[in-house]
Amino acid sequence: MRLEIDGREANIKFSACHLITEHPKCGRLHGHVYVLRMIVHGEKGHHGMIMDFTELKRTMRRIVEDFDHRVLLAGNCPRMRLTLGEEVIAETEGKRYVFPPEDVVILDAEEASAEEVAKVLLGRVLSEIDFPANVSRIDVGVDEERGQSAWIAHQLR
Repeated sequence: MRLEIDGREANIKFSACHLITEHPKCGRLHGHVYVLRMIVHGEKGHHGMIMDFTELKRTMRRIVEDFDHRVLLAGNCPRMRLTLGEEVIAETEGKRYVFPPEDVVILDAEEASAEEVAKVLLGRVLSEIDFPANVSRIDVGVDEERGQSAWIAHQLR
């Protein structure tokens, strides 16, 4: 069995800007309304449910709040130099961006692509949600725009 939470319908989304280094179009700073989605696979457990929707949605909303109205920068990008201090300075392809630190999320990623954002969000989900033993796998998806999503799966058991 599986349960699914569609962040578009459940209002689990965030607005953020990013760039993809050396990409002809996405190399410019631009933004999206990202939508977090999750599929939880498993067998029915307590109360005849795989897991409580309410707990999942509450945690998902708390996670996306940390990304909302922020600039997403790839902390491990070999083509971008980041200088962290009283300002966050990002330098790539002859461009120099300066941001206040509170406006930036440094991703543990090589790029700020939808795929990498999904991976980072999966890590947060795994660290913040205690999945019961009946849950075997979770899939986390990020809609960057309607009709384009990146998904990542994690096998729990």
